[in-house]
Amino acid sequence: MGGASEGVLTPAVATPPPLPFLPRKGALLATNGLAVVGGALMGGAKLGPTYILIIIGRFIVGAYSGLVSVLVPLYVGEVAPLRLRGALGTLHQLGIVLGILVAQVLGLRALLGTPRAWPALLGAGLLPAALQLLLLPLCPESPRFLLARGQRGRARRGLSRLAGPAAEAGLAALEAELGRGPAPKVGLLELCRSRRYRQPLIVTLGLQLAQQLSGINAIFYYSTSIFEGAGLKDPAVGTIGTGVVNVVATALSVVLVERAGRRVLQLVGLLGMMGCAGTLGVALKLGGPVWGALALGSALAFVGFFAVGPGPLPWFVGAELFPPGPRGAALALAGLVNWASNTAVAMAFPPLQDAMGPLVFLLFGGLLGGFSLFTFLLLPETRGRPFPDPRDPQNAPNSSPLALLGPPEKDTELQSLAGHEEP
Repeated sequence: MGGASEGVLTPAVATPPPLPFLPRKGALLATNGLAVVGGALMGGAKLGPTYILIIIGRFIVGAYSGLVSVLVPLYVGEVAPLRLRGALGTLHQLGIVLGILVAQVLGLRALLGTPRAWPALLGAGLLPAALQLLLLPLCPESPRFLLARGQRGRARRGLSRLAGPAAEAGLAALEAELGRGPAPKVGLLELCRSRRYRQPLIVTLGLQLAQQLSGINAIFYYSTSIFEGAGLKDPAVGTIGTGVVNVVATALSVVLVERAGRRVLQLVGLLGMMGCAGTLGVALKLGGPVWGALALGSALAFVGFFAVGPGPLPWFVGAELFPPGPRGAALALAGLVNWASNTAVAMAFPPLQDAMGPLVFLLFGGLLGGFSLFTFLLLPETRGRPFPDPRDPQNAPNSSPLALLGPPEKDTELQSLAGHEEP
């Protein structure tokens, strides 16, 4: 766990400067090579110095995770139609939780969780990495990225693949937007110093902190011990149960995010997790069969509420709050905060559990209450709103996050992706 967490921090710090200049698809393809190398090192660890190869492999895979956590939301946000941007952004998280569930199942002793088969388990990541190497070249490069760099022909071809006969309308709308002048490039230091982007940055980082300091990873990392304390005879069943709930609830979020909106899902998720954290802590403290069953149900419900809102939303809502110039730096900083807080929780939970026992989940419940208030006061609804334009006069330095967003629209400038023209 440590090697992977440290690995994601390095690219998160190093990513911001080149992001505005790298082709989105090309960067994803190049980054995918890290997954191949890391998976090969871990899968072949028995052939050399085992522990060293595993640590190096986990570090490399961690670097890959840190990079794609920034690059994927960037790419999806630039090619997705506005009315589907949230749903497509949530698919990123759905892929992650599906991978977690598959790993949990493969890790059972009946499958690959044995002294002989563990190299295959660690090297299993080579399969999706190879699949991406085969399929990603079939996807178009971001038309927005290409047009911003004067590659109109490639942008038109990409839009034709995405939108068919409506590509010309989408291209004209993109040209009209980019014709207002190039978006100013904003680096990490300028982003942190700018009053204009202060509130969106606070909201973006707050969403990431809410995700990790909620206690979700305390359940994922230490679910076996939690379920043993709850009296479950086979804790592996409970662990896989959390994975199933995670996948189902994330799939539900794909459907709801464009209907209920970002704010509602985030608030429902945080408040539901707060109630479950309190119930879980008390149930584990009291013990016994009845309380053990309640603890198990609370843990599963906790995961479900997380997957509906606080799990998938931070990764793409942050991108929706920023114009193109500072978006790369903002997402990279958000990734750094996310993985740093992930590591902090993983390191702090065992001593906190030793000191407080099951009541440590009451601490997480208090944090969730604070993040719920934060969300209610500061998070704007970004559903149906185009990316903000920093050249708009209304976007003064003291503007709120909502003021940075454009008025609600039925579709994106790539309205052709929706398969119809606006009336």
